[in-house]
Amino acid sequence: MRRAPTGRMAENQALGLISAAHLVSHFYYLVLVPLFPMIKDRLGIGYVELGFALTLFNIVSGLVQTPMGYAVDRFGARRVLVAGLTLGGLAYVSIGLFPSYGWLLCASVLLGIANAVYHPADYAILGSVIEPSRLGRAFSFHTFAGFIGGAVAPLLMLMLARIWGPELAIVAAGILGLVVAMPLMAAGWMDRSAAARTPAGAANIPLRGLLTPAVWGLVGFFTLLSLSSGALTNYSAVALTTMYGITLSAANVALSGFLFASAAGVLAGGFIADATKRHGDVAAAGFGGSAVLILLVGTVDLGPILLTLAMSGAGFLSGMISPSRDMLVRAASPPGAFGRVFGIVTTGFNIGGTVGPLIGGWIMDHNMPRWVFYSSVLFMVMTSVMALTSEWRTRRRAMMAGVAAGE
Repeated sequence: MRRAPTGRMAENQALGLISAAHLVSHFYYLVLVPLFPMIKDRLGIGYVELGFALTLFNIVSGLVQTPMGYAVDRFGARRVLVAGLTLGGLAYVSIGLFPSYGWLLCASVLLGIANAVYHPADYAILGSVIEPSRLGRAFSFHTFAGFIGGAVAPLLMLMLARIWGPELAIVAAGILGLVVAMPLMAAGWMDRSAAARTPAGAANIPLRGLLTPAVWGLVGFFTLLSLSSGALTNYSAVALTTMYGITLSAANVALSGFLFASAAGVLAGGFIADATKRHGDVAAAGFGGSAVLILLVGTVDLGPILLTLAMSGAGFLSGMISPSRDMLVRAASPPGAFGRVFGIVTTGFNIGGTVGPLIGGWIMDHNMPRWVFYSSVLFMVMTSVMALTSEWRTRRRAMMAGVAAGE
């Protein structure tokens, strides 16, 4: 029988396995989207029908996010994560093997359920295995892996579809999730590590005990995070060509600069998160600086080179806050309830993911491309204010607790 890893080896193995799962989760966001023109022709449907499948995915994922957090803390994060990877993988395999619109909608429901697993399970495992002094860096590597999954998915899916056809390409994407699930099945030592650090009775904390003002604030915080970046990633390239007459290629280079710099910012943010406890201030500074650069992009014709530099700078600063964001959630979570709290607050991502595209589409349909950037600036400023407010409340609670202890 293989001996369970301990110490830093256990931390590194856990981080590698969980980061691989997070890479798959972001990869799975973009399995179908690059293939939409092929799927549309094969199934004889329109883009509205395909868009409805994505809407169904987001609605289901948002509805089950909180219950999934409870499942993570009740049945074990590793088991639930393996189940999510397996369900998502099998759903994509089935789409490739049984290509019909009716089944695509059914599979979208299954994919929405599977997607709700990743954040509560991932963060519950990392929070129980990684030492607190290294947790910020662990969160940053985990988030970075997700960025990479999203970055490689469109290119890889298109390449596989050209070689094998869209159906087999989707099957291959499904197999990826099953492959990543296999080593997690054998990692039972994670359960023992989690049990050793979980206080007795933590699983019995009622929902009303978790829905504190801080947690409700984080739901709003995550919603604003999603809204601030959603318009940029979905519509900035089209808006830039309309505003400044640059080529679509140059606009996409600027968008790519934003996305790749965001990934680099995530890694840098991990070291910052471990070096300070003022995570709200880090989040406010990052988004405040990003808002200034995005306002510049939306107001001034910078030319392709300066445009790419400004978008990259904004991406770096917005990515830098991700580990501090995760530390804020951990600070708001009762001991042993990290999975449930993360399941609650990440419903904000689903809210933003549902509303954001509608706002961006309305802006572009009304020929107001600058508001793609102005709306992002508005949401970034609101996010910064929320982060500063959260930091002020945290310090005030700590000060009051210190006064009470002194008495």
